[in-house]
Amino acid sequence: MRLSVLDLLSVRTNQTSAEVLRSSAQLAREADRLGYTRYWVAEHHNMPTAAATVPGVIIPYLAAGTRRLRFGSGGVMLPNHAALSVAEQFALLEAMYPGRIDLGIGRAPGTDGVTAFLLRGEGSGSGSDDDFPQDIELVSRLLDLGRTEDEALNVSLGGRPYALRATPRPASAPDIWLLGSSGYSASLAARRGLPYVFAHHTGVPGAEASITAYRAQYQPSTAHPEPRTLLPVNVLVHPDPDEAERLAQPHLIMMAGLQTGAPLGPVLTVEEAERHVWSAQEREVAKRTRGAWHIGTPETVAESLRQLAHRLDIDELMVWPISGARSNEDPASAGGRALTLQLLAQEFLGTSTTKKQS
Repeated sequence: MRLSVLDLLSVRTNQTSAEVLRSSAQLAREADRLGYTRYWVAEHHNMPTAAATVPGVIIPYLAAGTRRLRFGSGGVMLPNHAALSVAEQFALLEAMYPGRIDLGIGRAPGTDGVTAFLLRGEGSGSGSDDDFPQDIELVSRLLDLGRTEDEALNVSLGGRPYALRATPRPASAPDIWLLGSSGYSASLAARRGLPYVFAHHTGVPGAEASITAYRAQYQPSTAHPEPRTLLPVNVLVHPDPDEAERLAQPHLIMMAGLQTGAPLGPVLTVEEAERHVWSAQEREVAKRTRGAWHIGTPETVAESLRQLAHRLDIDELMVWPISGARSNEDPASAGGRALTLQLLAQEFLGTSTTKKQS
């Protein structure tokens, strides 16, 4: 079982954006040391709970000082961007870190409707989900053709041929993954012969049906002759199960607020979460949400993750470490998030110090 990391760059009430970035850079270096496979960042906009807005900008900052960890987007929300712009960004990243870049592509806006409209605007990005399959094809072809000096994608503009390339030209191509939370995304990934990521960490139902459909419909591609599945999961590991539950409360409050339409703010500290006054609706949402998360001691969490991966036929688990922090902790430190990765590495990789995945 491969283990990877999802980082939403969550912002706490006592953190600046600079401190969040330093915390995540520390976490990335720890994941690299422990032998995790990849480290992905998301694209969210106009959300005070998240500092991740542009994966293509964040990735080289996080990758600095690491040796083998793959870095990628989980994901780039393609309808927000022009396909050529995405291809150029990830061609550049691949040139910086050859063989260590993943391009995870999603269809959701990563924000509210008004912000999505302002992001896309007239003439910026496709602005339409109807163009999504064609934009994926364009990005894929541009990144693949960019490796060959004499090749270009021939397009027609005004009846005249034009040679299009994603520059700079890397010696290798990023690994492209399709993200989704529905049968549509599963079928599209299968038809395109792409690896598939089901957004399990968001709490949406249907993982088993989507992944089963993906494997049943899969059409082999040159890059991916076999289907590949990755599942993001919300995880918090601590030697003390009661402390694990306390550390989970800030993110539970955040998720309950998201689902009940409460005003969004930074993630609370543990002490602030203990003083939170829950509404009946929030409590119901939090109870349902907590049931899908993996929180507890290393042994109990490892066993629940193994059972989940076996039941859904998952090739790789991507851990979103959801540990909160106490008010006296260094805001630039990875803290409990790093502890979760360390304890999971002991269970899955055999050691937290020297063993590396192949």
